[in-house]
Amino acid sequence: MTTGPHSDNIATIVNVVDQNRVYRIKHLHLTKFTTKFPFNARSKIVKGAWESDKISEQWSGSSWAKRMERRALRSTLTDFDRFKLAKAKAVRNKILARAVNIKKKKLTRAGKL
Repeated sequence: MTTGPHSDNIATIVNVVDQNRVYRIKHLHLTKFTTKFPFNARSKIVKGAWESDKISEQWSGSSWAKRMERRALRSTLTDFDRFKLAKAKAVRNKILARAVNIKKKKLTRAGKL
């Protein structure tokens, strides 16, 4: 779900009567994780199917969930933390650029670039 009090949570759709009765279909993002349970199943059955298919574990291992965790972590950074992060990125990029330039220089001398 993308908006509301349950945003950034995952949920399962049990039944869709029409677009207005679901938590606004426009605000849902479908994932590749599926589980099987009977039509209009009760919460206990859905929870059992969810746990037997290990949906929560699959979700926590996905890149989508990791990206959401990073975004949540970044939103809690202070000004000083953001400054330190920017400096660390600058140092990392300088090291990478130097390594790439060394490789590029070797390849041009060898006539391969």
